[in-house]
Amino acid sequence: MKYVRIDRAGTPVWGVLQGELVRTLTGAPYEGICYDGESLPLADCRLLAPCEPTKIVCIGKNYYDHAIEMGEGVPERPILFLKAPNTLNRPEGPLHAPDFVQRLEYEGELAVVIGRRAKDAKEEDFADYILGYTCLNDVTARDIQKGDGQWTRGKSMDGFAPVGPIVTDEVDGSDLGIQTRLNGRVVQQGRTAQFMHKIPELLAFITASMTLEPGDVVTTGTPAGVGTMHPGDVVEVEIEGIGVLRNHVV
Repeated sequence: MKYVRIDRAGTPVWGVLQGELVRTLTGAPYEGICYDGESLPLADCRLLAPCEPTKIVCIGKNYYDHAIEMGEGVPERPILFLKAPNTLNRPEGPLHAPDFVQRLEYEGELAVVIGRRAKDAKEEDFADYILGYTCLNDVTARDIQKGDGQWTRGKSMDGFAPVGPIVTDEVDGSDLGIQTRLNGRVVQQGRTAQFMHKIPELLAFITASMTLEPGDVVTTGTPAGVGTMHPGDVVEVEIEGIGVLRNHVV
């Protein structure tokens, strides 16, 4: 199924996307599919991020070419870091960095939305815990990240995690094409088959240490080609079978 989360008269509402119609639900899809009887044209809907995370768990340097690009070596095991819930941003939402940020960068990624509480998940059971897949831009204040020597502040500024436009279980996350465009120009391109650490391994590794709750997000790393964004730019993350996540730098 394809799920969206929309703003209906100021209230966030989940829905199932069927063609160009959104059939709205009484609650989150991981609580059970229960339609409320209303259908809305997708074109009339203001999309929100299709997740409700208590945390966003991110993987650093999961593509070999990006690890080399960053000049800090290839990790032997997954590198975990967190983006706080205040980073959540919607499709078409504005990206804005505080004035002290000198280098604002995009990182297009495939993200997993968790659909069931997960602790000590086994690799062979990984699909049982996934609601679906979506696009995420791991927006980063690179100068702050480098200057601080750890990643919290540079990764967790307000609005630094646009997610969307939909979350779907109709794709195979193990081999999807991913592309990031800046003002229409392709700046990142790869396939999720290039992951050094695959999604089943990542879920097992993460949940050995921390519990993932329904609505949480696991994002899987970015291909080579990260670069800067500036006010007036438009950045798009497109993933095969999911769609285009577009945001505007202000």
